[in-house]
Parts: sequence; structure tokens; C-alpha cells
Amino acid sequence: MARTILENIVIQQYKDQTFFSFCEYTNIRFFEILYFESGSGRIKINGKTVNYTSNSVFVFIPDDIYIVEAETATSSIAIKFLKSFFRNTNAQNQELPVNDWFRKIEEILNSESHELRDMQFETTSDRSHLVSLVNMVASEYLNTQTHDIFIIQNSLSVILHLIARNIQFINTSEVKEIKSSKIQQIINYIHSNIYNPELLTTKSLANEFFMADNYISEYFKKHTDVSLKKYIINYKLKLVETRLKYTDAQDSEIALELGFTDSSHLNKTFKAYKGVSLSTFKASLA
Repeated sequence: MARTILENIVIQQYKDQTFFSFCEYTNIRFFEILYFESGSGRIKINGKTVNYTSNSVFVFIPDDIYIVEAETATSSIAIKFLKSFFRNTNAQNQELPVNDWFRKIEEILNSESHELRDMQFETTSDRSHLVSLVNMVASEYLNTQTHDIFIIQNSLSVILHLIARNIQFINTSEVKEIKSSKIQQIINYIHSNIYNPELLTTKSLANEFFMADNYISEYFKKHTDVSLKKYIINYKLKLVETRLKYTDAQDSEIALELGFTDSSHLNKTFKAYKGVSLSTFKASLA
């Protein structure tokens, strides 16, 4: 059964189930981690079918729809962040590292490798660490007598970090045979450091990837057909859209976080690249 200790996070644990009903939280879920402790079967995700086995891990983002079809008795744990969790309207969440968690999930939302399969891990230890933490969170969260918010909070932080790190590993692995892996490494580095503009200057990137200052931009453009500067701005604006859609952050707060001079600078850049103002974009979300 689901319980709510952290406001707008739901954790569900199922033991030896052979039937799973449709997820009632789909329409209000922002992000979900689904771990299959044991059992086997199929999971239909957005109309496509993949298999799951013991120790399979899946992640889901807004608008993903899935249903589990068990072939053998299945035990699983689901951790669901509801959309309202990242809207700062509830005092119960004020002591949590909500913004840090959102940043980790942003990395996953903007990856092409989060869906439609059992998640892959760079090392077996990363998978085992994640599994241990998921079990720990579920045990603490569902215990009505002794739940410890400190354990839950810190375990969730590490879980999100592990998933974001391994999503990057998947991206790097998949591109090795189709394009330069160094390009994907540069892209991953940009994504990981998007809130640290001093690390994304041409000079800093050139030093990080052992290239000449005057060559890295040319190299990036050659392999992506987009200039380095334009790629960074486009990625920042993707994050702006995500924050406008799923949080209550003010334009000025978003501008400050992403390295724009002020909300006016952000609005001008957004309109130049997206063709609409921030206010028009927000109105379209209503």
C-alpha cells in the first residue's frame, strides 16, 4: 500500500503479485523509478512492449504510460515524484533538497536513453548500490513506527545521482559506433555543468578535452552541425521550459540559476530562439 510521509512523493511496494492494475498516479506523476526485485514478464510502455526480469530498473517521465503484465509472481517497488512535489507550495518539503533533486531529474528528462528498456549500469556495483538504496527507502517510508526522514532524504539524493550518472554512461556507450564518443563526452559535460558557466567557456572546455581554444568550437560544429554557443543556449532554454512547466520558480530565479543577466535578458533570449515570450509560453501551459 502507498503512504505519504514526504508530501507528494508516493512509494508503493508489491510482493509476489501476478496482476498489476493501471497506475492511478499516471496523470499527476512527474518522475518514477520502478524496480523489479523478482519475477518476470512484460511491461508495455507508450504502446511498446519490453521484458523485465529480477533486478530490472526502469525510469519514467511525464506522459509515459505503462502497464505491467506479470508472467511469474513479481515483487516490485515504485518511487513516484508527483508533479506538485516541485511546486513550492507545501511547508513539509521546505527542508528537502528539492532544487538539487529537480536538477538531477532534468538531466534524465533531456536524455534520449531513459525509456523503453531495463536501465543499464556502468558497473555492477552501481546497480547493487541503487537496489540497496531503493529497498532502504521503501523500508523506511512504509514503516509507520520508525520512519527516518534523514535516511529517506539522503537515499533519494544518491538514487537520483546514480540514475543521472548512468544515463550519461548509456549515452556515451551508444554513440561510440555512430559518431565520435568525444562529442558525446563534451555534450555530457555541458549537461552536467550547465549551472556552472565558468566551466563552459571555450577555454575551459578546450582544457578539459585537451584541445586548442580555437579548435574546439570548430570541432563541435563539424560533428553536430550546431555551434558550441548555440548548443549551450538551446540546452539552457530546454531547462527553462521544464522549470516553467513543472515548478513555481520565478523568471528572475530561473535567469539567475542559468546564468542570464536578469529576467529581461532571459525573456529576450527565449523569444529570439523560441519565437514566443516567456509569458506567452506560460500561458500555453494553462
